[in-house]
Amino acid sequence: MKVAIVGASGAVGQEFLRVLDERNFPLDELVLFGSKRSAGTKYTFRGKQIEVKLLQHNDDFKGVDIAFTSAGAGTSKEFAETITKYGAVMIDNSSAYRMDDNVPLVVPEVNAADAKERPLGIIANPNCTTIQMVVALKAIEQLSHIKTVHVSTYQAASGAGAAAMDELYEQYRQVLAGEPVTVEKFAYQLAFNLIPQIDVFTENGYTKEEMKMFNETRKIMHSDVKVSATCVRVPALRSHSESIWVETERPISIEEAREAFAKGDGLVLMDNPAEKEYPMPLFLAGKDPVYVGRIRKDLSNENGLTFWIVGDQIKKGAALNAVQIAEYLIKEKAL
Repeated sequence: MKVAIVGASGAVGQEFLRVLDERNFPLDELVLFGSKRSAGTKYTFRGKQIEVKLLQHNDDFKGVDIAFTSAGAGTSKEFAETITKYGAVMIDNSSAYRMDDNVPLVVPEVNAADAKERPLGIIANPNCTTIQMVVALKAIEQLSHIKTVHVSTYQAASGAGAAAMDELYEQYRQVLAGEPVTVEKFAYQLAFNLIPQIDVFTENGYTKEEMKMFNETRKIMHSDVKVSATCVRVPALRSHSESIWVETERPISIEEAREAFAKGDGLVLMDNPAEKEYPMPLFLAGKDPVYVGRIRKDLSNENGLTFWIVGDQIKKGAALNAVQIAEYLIKEKAL
């Protein structure tokens, strides 16, 4: 099996290398691609040094079975034909094809089988905030259909990439040293602050990030669910948190919900308020599952339930989800 990573030098590209190794992914050959800036850089994978090749419109993808792409929507759109023309399955981490009717949008715990129907040879990886939310929603949807979701997200610097994580470190250092604060990767200083905007605003007053959660959730879950989101950048380094309110067709007890989350695929129940046990991003960075806690009835709606989730944005929110899609295709002999 020959695997390619496009955007190998970025935060998600580097996570792909770690996840493929951690999960002992069955590959015989790995090729890395990047921009002019990263071409020539060498990375070690399973004891072997691999040099990043310049991504070009040529025959470099001949013989590639799976290509993981994480180099931005523009690059994905420009190179999709080059990547897929010899039969490679392109699993794309950008927003380029998520809402394309001919491209499945897949979270393996929720709709793995959709990955088999891919007319363009492309499978889209959803937005990080959507991925962790639908993994949790699936557990409740199996009990009773979810009609509406209200969600506030608390998104770490990692969501804006490796350079943004570095900038947050640097901002904290600058503030504490009494130096002028560098602001390049965010609209405002993030250290000691919250920014209630992720991506650009749309005509309805919601940001693109918030509308992704509305549209992507419906596509993944094959549902008419309505999602109203507020997405906030917070000065945590890695792992996103979400406060979620759901309204179901019938009332669901806390006991039912806890059992469903405990049994849910890709979920870990961490809900023991008496012992101050609940998910927190500081302690869950680098972990695979989505963690669920603070489960309680919604006091304003008898059919409502509210809970708190945390997931690693670079892992389950990006690289891990894509690798799990590839693992499913291999298991199902559907490449």
